[in-house]
Amino acid sequence: MSFHSAAAQLVTLAAEGEEHGGGNHDSISAWATGGGAFIILMLLLWITTRFNRDR
Repeated sequence: MSFHSAAAQLVTLAAEGEEHGGGNHDSISAWATGGGAFIILMLLLWITTRFNRDR
């Protein structure tokens, strides 16, 4: 499989995904996902700073 044919297949696959809604799901809230990720990252930052008290 050449690079050109692989790229053409990927473009075709991406175009088919757009026709079927682009992968957006109504059940997943972007705000909830982003907020959850932010809280998890802040928790990891807090844990990291607790272990690095000597600096």
